[in-house]
Amino acid sequence: MPVFTFTGKNATGEKVTGERVAENKQALASNLRRERIQPVTIKEKGKEFVMPTFGGGSVKTKDIAIFFRQFSVMIDAGLPLVQCLEILAGNQESQAFQKALNGVRTTVEGGSTLGNAMRGYPKIFDDLMVNMVDAGETGGILDTILQRLATYVEKAVKLKAAVRSALIYPVSVITIAVLIVGLLLWKVVPIFANLFVGLGAPLPLPTRIVIGISNFLGSFWWMVPIMVAAVFFGVRALRSDPRGRYLTDNFLLHIPIIGMLLRKIAVARFTRTLGTLITSGVPILEGLNITARTSGNRVVEEALYKVRKSIEEGRTIVDPLRESAVFPNMVTQMIGVGEATGAMDAMLQKIADFYEDEVDAATKDLLTLLEPIMIVLLGIMIGGVVVSLYLPLFSMVAKLSGGG
Repeated sequence: MPVFTFTGKNATGEKVTGERVAENKQALASNLRRERIQPVTIKEKGKEFVMPTFGGGSVKTKDIAIFFRQFSVMIDAGLPLVQCLEILAGNQESQAFQKALNGVRTTVEGGSTLGNAMRGYPKIFDDLMVNMVDAGETGGILDTILQRLATYVEKAVKLKAAVRSALIYPVSVITIAVLIVGLLLWKVVPIFANLFVGLGAPLPLPTRIVIGISNFLGSFWWMVPIMVAAVFFGVRALRSDPRGRYLTDNFLLHIPIIGMLLRKIAVARFTRTLGTLITSGVPILEGLNITARTSGNRVVEEALYKVRKSIEEGRTIVDPLRESAVFPNMVTQMIGVGEATGAMDAMLQKIADFYEDEVDAATKDLLTLLEPIMIVLLGIMIGGVVVSLYLPLFSMVAKLSGGG
């Protein structure tokens, strides 16, 4: 049997690598999942060479949502599975997505299930999608599952767009302000500094500070890109470490205003993901495992792993959720009601709908609040530099008018 090399992540999110003997990639992927290892890449040793691709290397989430929506319509209309995949692959603009769908079609033609075929492309079809497709195939409701997946991905795209819109404005304003101040310090301040030296006038403290910063940037400008790169790679290294990621995620959740928005996003994502999985027939323990891995926040991820462990020990889902101190009381109480009435999936979907609306409202409130803050920040940064340059001139004019 062939030897495969693999990389993956275990239940705690740590990277795992190794070599295994298996009949094929699908068999190895199944074996790894039984060991609670989520495979990321699987390659046959000594036989695979990946050619570099130029352009079309990424698949947009929006394209995946459209794919699931069209796929569900075709299956509902009675078209054969292989024919659906062939048609959908031919309609894709993304070369990576087209290649992946053709690969899925070939695997399905070879006798594999659709879920196992999708597992070969983890960068496009994540655990949630694959497990839901498996549940749909097993229950004979693949068209319904694909519709749910399309709805889930569409709502995820909407949530991501809301977060992006909340970040674009402040980031753009701060970037423009920094560039303007940098230009003033680089080009304008030295002209005023030479003028003040020629006049021999005493300079006030703000003017001396601005001139000092300008002189520093003029002499050591090369340190600016180095410092930016150091911060970027430092944050990246911190986020790559599980403990560092936990600390940064925990810090972000406790930032005033922004932390509350991030908490609402985490609740919306958690309830939408788990609700979609349970509705599709995925067992709650497996659903919690998938939800934890796709939460996007290390604090929420660890809280959900603790919830899963508590349920394995025979406890209800409410107590560990409340003990985690991550989720609001209203959420835990509503989940408790859903658990008691046997309508957990419906309750989770209602919570998700509520919190997605809350994220929209919080985003609008944040943008409204940020507007005056940005104006004040711009005034301090740009106006401060300009005023500091004119302070000596005001003093000289006052002396001249007094002397006259």
